Amino acid sequence: MQVLKFSINGYFCAMSLKTVEQFNFAGKRALIRVDFNVPLDKQFNITDDSRIQGALPTINKILKDGGSVVLMSHLGRPLKKLKDDGSVDYNKHSLRHVVKRTSELLGKEVKFADDCIGAGAFQMSLSLKAGEVLLLENLRFYKEEEKGDAAFAEKLSKHGNVYVNDAFGTAHRAHASTTIVANYYSEANKMFGYLMANEVASAEKVLKSNDKPFTAILGGAKVSDKILIIENLLNKANNIIIGGGMAYTFFKALGGKIGNSLVEEDKLGLALELIEKAQEKGVQLLLPIDSIIADKFDAAANTHSSDSNNIPDGWMGLDIGNSAIYDFTQVIMSSKIILWNGPMGVFEMDKFQQGTKAIAEAVANVTKNGAFSLVGGGDSVAAVHKFNLADKVSYVSTGGGAMLEYFEGKELPGIKAITG
Repeated sequence: MQVLKFSINGYFCAMSLKTVEQFNFAGKRALIRVDFNVPLDKQFNITDDSRIQGALPTINKILKDGGSVVLMSHLGRPLKKLKDDGSVDYNKHSLRHVVKRTSELLGKEVKFADDCIGAGAFQMSLSLKAGEVLLLENLRFYKEEEKGDAAFAEKLSKHGNVYVNDAFGTAHRAHASTTIVANYYSEANKMFGYLMANEVASAEKVLKSNDKPFTAILGGAKVSDKILIIENLLNKANNIIIGGGMAYTFFKALGGKIGNSLVEEDKLGLALELIEKAQEKGVQLLLPIDSIIADKFDAAANTHSSDSNNIPDGWMGLDIGNSAIYDFTQVIMSSKIILWNGPMGVFEMDKFQQGTKAIAEAVANVTKNGAFSLVGGGDSVAAVHKFNLADKVSYVSTGGGAMLEYFEGKELPGIKAITG
């Protein structure tokens, strides 16, 4: 396994990862696990093609070398989201809907197989010529995919003589196409794509950099979703900023009045434990001193500002307030490493977007000043895109759940399958 130095916005990270960069694909047929689980509107138009764009460098490298490409992915959870009559909605979850856009982005025709392990699909992949690209139908039309079935994985492996995993978003799942399929390739013929490598290098930059202060910004609805990441980051971060609905569990645990704000009653003791651990480790754990509160969860709700620990009955906190924005911004602007996972409020509603927008702007500004910033998690990523700041941070992760588990300190099956 070779050590490759990745450059991410001027930062270098030495990683022991074998990637497509070190391989010549001339005459090879590469089976690539990509994450084309893109959002579609009711007319099946792609509303965000960033995941497809993220896979382009790997695909283009292989084609430039003189290889051919077989792409495999999932789209939604078709076996879990059935039609009213209990049948699978094959049209809704078909990867056929991404063929046109993928072809446009690659600048060449992408062939499509209407199955992933059918005879026709194998005939198409085996007949690919150098420079050609084939996309297989949704892997999750088969229950064997999510079960990590070995026989299914072996069939998939026959589509290529080289395996490339470039789907960080599914790296935390031990599915057939993300993990098990690697067993059917020699060490020399399985590797990571550029996207996967950059994701891992960015996460490692955050976790292992000697640059300080390191500030983690965590938001979202529930403390329970972030317990492990908070506990792991208490050993690494200098500051942990807590926002979003999860903050009110901490305030109630401290004896505050939170009105009708979101709270996890069974996590009050845990919240106190996390506060105590932070104090013991010398980590500054910051809660929003004030909140924008509403009399109902509605875009047309009545709102005003309140101390976060003294919210009146019948009112709920839906965003951080001006004082909290100031406090958080001061900490962010003095940081050298930033990890942001989770919004500060219900930013989807204009009345409650100020806090999330202000944090996004602060992260962008400190990045401009030389800090390294990693934004991950569906809502945080959606926020930086909404406020047109995605290109103003160091790295935007494509993997929500995978990134969370990485920062929780867990070993991701999709990575271990190749690194051993």
